[in-house]
Amino acid sequence: MPRPTGRVLTLLELLQSGGTRTVAELADRLGVEGRTVRRYVGQLIDLDVPVESVRGRYGGYRLAPGYRLPPLMLSDDEALAVLLGLVAGRRTGLTTTERTASETASAKIRRVLPKHIARRLDLLLETLAFTDQPGEFDTPDAEVLLAIADAVRHRRPLSVRYTDRDGRRSERTLHAYGIVAHSGWWYVTGEDARIGEDRTFRLDRIADARPLPGSFEAPMGPGPAHRVLSGFATAEYRHEVILRFHGTAEQVRAHLPASVANLDEYEPEPAAGQDRADERWLRVELRVERLDWLPRVLATLDRPFVIERPEELRDLVISLADRLASYARRA
Repeated sequence: MPRPTGRVLTLLELLQSGGTRTVAELADRLGVEGRTVRRYVGQLIDLDVPVESVRGRYGGYRLAPGYRLPPLMLSDDEALAVLLGLVAGRRTGLTTTERTASETASAKIRRVLPKHIARRLDLLLETLAFTDQPGEFDTPDAEVLLAIADAVRHRRPLSVRYTDRDGRRSERTLHAYGIVAHSGWWYVTGEDARIGEDRTFRLDRIADARPLPGSFEAPMGPGPAHRVLSGFATAEYRHEVILRFHGTAEQVRAHLPASVANLDEYEPEPAAGQDRADERWLRVELRVERLDWLPRVLATLDRPFVIERPEELRDLVISLADRLASYARRA
């Protein structure tokens, strides 16, 4: 059975989560009667915690607006969630350039936890294993990330200094639509105002982001995540590949996600005596730097397909099929 002091702290924690809490709700959460809740509220007020009483049908108690809360209090589950989030953030690259920030945050949380809780959490982290290797990512600057987020929220133009993958530096005016995290990298998508076209930029390649006067209207249509994935699929790579698959979008997407390929329905003219509904083809377009991995994907899909272009891909598929057939014939 928790001691009264522990219940008073729990009451403060409940009030810190925001909103108005009814007496009945607080009594149920604390496992006490309503009059005991009122007594605990009185103790908080004696400690100079400004708890307000709200009258009416939906009345109860709340903290006064603008009150500066005491040091953060976390339950066991909350502390575990924060620590696991910090671990996951380090492994997936979803942190900022201040690489030590997550480590120092973890250390601070452990330091203020009761010893028995800290020991149990440390044991979990020590015994936790991952099936993948931690990624090596170039993470964005925190100030750049926050400046872009503010510009997205208020629809303000940004002046950014950007270095592309070939090392070329430029200064651009960006109308940022949104920030997207994908496969361990941070991206911002928006209109490059100088050329009037949508572009996707990696945040770790932006050295500076400054707000400019004015505002802009965000376009209707696909959201930022869809725009980023579509940008990957249509990026300027060496080979343009066009295929047709007989199957469902789910079957194709399992091996060629939206970040790799664009899908469109394709309806060929039915042969004589053939029902159009029997033919369900998808047209797949993608741009790739290399073709050597595509034959294995086509084999894994195991669906009828047609290669429209390039001819080089057709030769690679035939070569793979011949090798597999020769392996299968060996005794």
